[in-house]
Amino acid sequence: MIDWSVAESSHNGRVALVTGAARGIGLGIAAWLIAEGWQVVLTDLDRVRGSKVAKVLGDNAWFVGMDVSDEVQVTLGVAEVLGQFGRLDALVCNAAIADPHNTTLESLSLQHWNRVLAVNLGGPMLLAKHCAPYLRAHCGAIVNLTSTRAGQSEPDTEAYAASKGGLLALTHALAMSLGPEIRVNAVSPGWIDARDPSVRRAEPLSEADHAQHPAGRVGTVEDVAAAVSWLLSKNAGFVTGQEFVVDGGMTKKMIYQ
Repeated sequence: MIDWSVAESSHNGRVALVTGAARGIGLGIAAWLIAEGWQVVLTDLDRVRGSKVAKVLGDNAWFVGMDVSDEVQVTLGVAEVLGQFGRLDALVCNAAIADPHNTTLESLSLQHWNRVLAVNLGGPMLLAKHCAPYLRAHCGAIVNLTSTRAGQSEPDTEAYAASKGGLLALTHALAMSLGPEIRVNAVSPGWIDARDPSVRRAEPLSEADHAQHPAGRVGTVEDVAAAVSWLLSKNAGFVTGQEFVVDGGMTKKMIYQ
């Protein structure tokens, strides 16, 4: 059972498209924006869960099934958004393959490599390409969800790390190409407990998990959502082409064993 809900909120007239929003960070961002009055279009490959989530989030949520690596689906999805709401003010590119079952370089198939790059890097490019004309009309903004893994790695994460590093580069390239009408920034989360709220409560993380972070705790989807929301707001009007790391300070922590 999905137990994510937001308080009733009036519509502020702005429309945001959030990819990979059926669960985790994407869902957290969608819920946060809805609470602030946005109309949010959630997209995901998981059409069953995505539709259920949109119903839980209320009248300001709308679901569109989409594989972000498929340009036909992206084109049709964006057209559906414009047909339903007539405008687009923000794009949040969160959909990604994180693949917890990493494989060694020697056994990494080209098919898997291409799929990860197509979703994690090709997807944001396609969404930006097809959303740009509508974002430009309202001086909108794009936020790409990258990762601290763009700057540091664990073994056997070549495809994921390469896709997120490429997305950082794509972010500042888009900022130059689409400005000044459209601002483009990146948020790079560290360890975020992105499990459903019911799972978080039933299986809390250990004190050791929290204590290793300079901020004193593991991050939450709300931490990421707050950063994304600010970047989409008028308060960030002089900010573009930048990366914002949300990791509790871990990437600045010197660790020796």
